[in-house]
Amino acid sequence: MPPLLEVRGLVKHFPLTRGVLFRKQVGAVKAVDGVDFELGAGETLGIVGESGCGKSTVARMLVNLERPTAGRILYKGEDITRLSGRALKAVRRNIQMVFQDPYTSLNPRMTVGDIIGEPFEIHPEVAPKGDRRRKVQELLDVVGLNPEYVHRYPHQFSGGQRQRIGIARGLALRPEIIVADEPVSALDVSVQAQVVNLMGRLQDEFGLSYVVIAHDLSVVRHISDRVGVMYLGRIVETGTDTEIYDHPTHPYTQALLSAVPVPDPDARKDRDRILLTGDVPSPADPPSGCRFRTRCWKAREQCALEAPPLAVPDRLAHLDTPARHHSACHFAEERQVVPGYTG
Repeated sequence: MPPLLEVRGLVKHFPLTRGVLFRKQVGAVKAVDGVDFELGAGETLGIVGESGCGKSTVARMLVNLERPTAGRILYKGEDITRLSGRALKAVRRNIQMVFQDPYTSLNPRMTVGDIIGEPFEIHPEVAPKGDRRRKVQELLDVVGLNPEYVHRYPHQFSGGQRQRIGIARGLALRPEIIVADEPVSALDVSVQAQVVNLMGRLQDEFGLSYVVIAHDLSVVRHISDRVGVMYLGRIVETGTDTEIYDHPTHPYTQALLSAVPVPDPDARKDRDRILLTGDVPSPADPPSGCRFRTRCWKAREQCALEAPPLAVPDRLAHLDTPARHHSACHFAEERQVVPGYTG
């Protein structure tokens, strides 16, 4: 079965300019610089990485809030980056977004009923005017809120309840794909699990496909079928949740996973942690070759001269299902002792 969504060579550069009256471009911030991935029907793809790696920019391009500098986004085989007007409006009905901050993504001057019902104003064919109140109440019930809350305002709800309202708004048009940009990062830990479980239930109920952007690897593992790890505008490793978490091959992925908190004191004592040196390079002037090489303990001359392709590492070639586990590292197959480990 062909993928529902395909991203090929996606690039987004933001120009850097100088001058007041006559602004001249003097460079570019390479926020996203050649990203490829696929999303199948009913699948959840998690995209993880540090702040500033380009995750949210990818999310905004998927829903056409940002236009790509280059590359293609194919929805059911159609390149949606070239669409505008009615054609783009029709596609947006099927690809909706849940935003990161539930405190700023809801209009404080609108009631909950108006917020959730606003998509029906843009797409009146989905719900006749006389039926919209009932549909809004149904959506509130679906996300676990009292249907009688339609006349309340966002400030009357907690953070978790506001995010449920945002999810209800995203569901209003019955989309096939929901792009969730850090959907639980602004919530208390006690509420995060409730929202993640809600998203899982809604996926089963409505047959949704998710692209979930996050920096919390624990959240991504709980909800994702496949994971893409981003560093400085590029995806450096992809695979199933088991492949990424149990058999990471890229040094950056290994470093991220070593930093995940472990509640069990005995397990924490026996675990090695990778301490990366140096700072994340500027996306306006990324390193040549492999972008992670300035912080990598495996880096050699080849890493500076040649950008590694996203490919199956040699040491995984014997596995039964290695075809979707890819790593962008020249030396991913090597098992080396990492300097800087701490117990």
